[in-house]
Amino acid sequence: MKKIINRLTLLTTLFVLAFIFQSCEQKQQEETKEVIVKSDKPEYFLLRPDVEKAYGYSHAVKIGNSIKISGAVSMDDNGNPTAIGDIEQQIKNCYADLGKILKHFGCTFDDVVKEDIFTTDMPQMLEKSAYRSEIYKKGFPTGTWLEVKGLALPEFMVEIELEVHKPE
Repeated sequence: MKKIINRLTLLTTLFVLAFIFQSCEQKQQEETKEVIVKSDKPEYFLLRPDVEKAYGYSHAVKIGNSIKISGAVSMDDNGNPTAIGDIEQQIKNCYADLGKILKHFGCTFDDVVKEDIFTTDMPQMLEKSAYRSEIYKKGFPTGTWLEVKGLALPEFMVEIELEVHKPE
């Protein structure tokens, strides 16, 4: 009987010591845990401030290394459509505006990771899309092309939006 009591005492002691050791180790880990929270404030960019404020959007927002660029359409600084009826020139005008936004953030088209194109005339878009190879020198980004019934104004034939990853 004495042997059983000694064994039970030994097992109980080992159990208590293991529990204490585990609790101390867990408490030490909790005390030494560092929480690093990177706070990235959004940076807003307005290409045409009066037009964008009137319609209630920002042309681009940068958070950390990620930049989202609203769809660019072929318009002048007052928001009036340009190159009416000429999808090729509208495409070029869109990329010219997108280039200005990229430059503002210190980026190029090589930093674009996603490009979505909306058009009211897919056959013409496909026919005139070769211009993109002048824009994307290192390779094309991911993206989607959609034919839509209409864009913000009936004169717009194409709208291009981008997602960008700015390298450190």
